[in-house]
Amino acid sequence: MKNCTSIAIGGFDGMHIGHQQLFNALDKDGVVVVIETGYANLTPKKEREHFSHFPLVYLELESIRHLSGEKFIAFLKEKFPKLKKIVVGYDFHFGKDRKYSHRELKELFDGEVIVVEEVCLHSDSVHSHKIRAKLQIGDIIGANAFLGHNYTVKGDIVSGQGIGKKELVATINIEAEGFLMPKEGVYATLTRIDDEEHFHPSVSFVGHRVTTDGSFALESHILDGEVSCKERASISFVNFIRENKKFASLEELKKAIKKDILIASKELKFLQL
Repeated sequence: MKNCTSIAIGGFDGMHIGHQQLFNALDKDGVVVVIETGYANLTPKKEREHFSHFPLVYLELESIRHLSGEKFIAFLKEKFPKLKKIVVGYDFHFGKDRKYSHRELKELFDGEVIVVEEVCLHSDSVHSHKIRAKLQIGDIIGANAFLGHNYTVKGDIVSGQGIGKKELVATINIEAEGFLMPKEGVYATLTRIDDEEHFHPSVSFVGHRVTTDGSFALESHILDGEVSCKERASISFVNFIRENKKFASLEELKKAIKKDILIASKELKFLQL
């Protein structure tokens, strides 16, 4: 990091198309500086690293929020001795009580400051909180458009109810800790198993198993054949199929699942997996 000449600073939860505009303004020796607020749930922890070829440095907000503007700049210069350029968004604030904006940044920093203006898609400004809102109403297509990639959650394989394979369809059950779950319901998805490079077409359920035991589940049924999943899996959401619904019997639920599989198969047919 000592050779870093430019940095982009922000929370960068989601690494969405607005964030990518900041990264595009970096030099070849650029670094993405992530301010960890504790609220990131689109790309929690180090998931952001999958969406940029630049190295990432993480700073805990609690460790820098008390700094004055001058001390914040001094901190950055000490961390990045060759720093010549800082890239921020139009709504960037820093320092104690967030009292400083890009205007003060330009006054305090003796190098170049680039301010990336608001990024809009279909006349709507792109923000992480809007992506969260879209996910929570099941607008996967809208959320993915803002993200610039499919919303994906990852986690460890856990045991399910044990009735899927016997009475319904075989599923992989995942515990995706730290990720925001989209609206309860059924989705056309792409599922990656362990360390495989490719994704399998799949249909996934998110929500409470209201027809059976009422427990919360994130489970995925692989459409191109049963696979052996040992440790981890990721689910990439493509489109919303239907709401979570309570069925009168397992037989009714099984009929609905078969219909879900048909819909998901059509949705995913033309995707390059």
